[in-house]
Amino acid sequence: MTTSYKAKGMVPIFALGIEGSANKIGVGIVSENGEILANVRKTYVSPPGHGFLPKETAKYHQQEIVSLVRAALDESNLDPQDITCIAYTKGPGMGAPLRTGAVAARTIALLWSKPLIGVNHCVGHIEMGRLVTKASDPVVLYVSGGNTQVISYSQGRYRIFGETIDIAVGNCIDRFARLVGLSNDPAPGYNVEQEAKNGSKLIDLPYVVKGMDVSFSGLLSFIENEVKSGEHRVEDLCFSLQETIFAMLTEITERAMAHCGQKDVLVVGGVGCNERLQNMMEKMVKQRGGRAFCTDERFCIDNGAMIAWTGLIQYLNGDRLDFQNSTCTQRYRTDEVLVRWRLQEDGERIHN
Repeated sequence: MTTSYKAKGMVPIFALGIEGSANKIGVGIVSENGEILANVRKTYVSPPGHGFLPKETAKYHQQEIVSLVRAALDESNLDPQDITCIAYTKGPGMGAPLRTGAVAARTIALLWSKPLIGVNHCVGHIEMGRLVTKASDPVVLYVSGGNTQVISYSQGRYRIFGETIDIAVGNCIDRFARLVGLSNDPAPGYNVEQEAKNGSKLIDLPYVVKGMDVSFSGLLSFIENEVKSGEHRVEDLCFSLQETIFAMLTEITERAMAHCGQKDVLVVGGVGCNERLQNMMEKMVKQRGGRAFCTDERFCIDNGAMIAWTGLIQYLNGDRLDFQNSTCTQRYRTDEVLVRWRLQEDGERIHN
């Protein structure tokens, strides 16, 4: 147990969380008061020009998970007996990597005789963002390699007001990065962002907003032809892509704010690290008299702490998972989760 808790004679609640839904494998340990005691993570980097495949990604996770659990315990100065519960990403995500995390969590829970909690990956991002930024009840823009959603809480659930109708924004950026030959290290999106800083020419690209939803597949096909034409600098292509897709995301977020009567925005997910997106969101929200809450790469990018924290909240609200039901699923929508803890926060009754 950590020295500070020992000195105070306290017996606190600690959750260990495992995140492995995509190419990041992370382990986090969080206390019941929201203190992040450990948040270690490793990334499977695929060869240049290629995306990360489920089989290879899962194999990487299998090789790294034990050392990450040990590192998290060392960093937190805790022993296995100090951990109260084990949380893992139940979904959504890639099948093989998800199974690796689920098997690891089940194994640890059995070895240490701890209860098991399954966490929705998307809800994990939201709750970590709320914890770190202290945002109370914002509209949430969740942007990552696998998801693009505009979300607002209502009556016990995180309701999706708008989303992509085809591919996620992060997937669009990553595939574009491969088209122009950018490295996957440390991440394709990061390298696109750096190139875009040197761009100056705005190329006219398809701007596809359909009500509250967005579409990126046609835009990706269009820009692929622009790349093949050889008429544009890579820097200008990166600049134009970012300006177009981030303007689309800003538009639907503002529309959700107007619909929900909210002034604040929380940006979560791996793409949320992008400084240009944060800047555009901040300008829009400021004009509406609100605040934009953003986090850095420690918490925007997939991490174990977000699973630990959300799992701990669920544990405190009575959630437990039988081992025979400790499955994982590639499809697990944000609005499927009953957010019991916010019902208690707001004194609401459950309306499904």
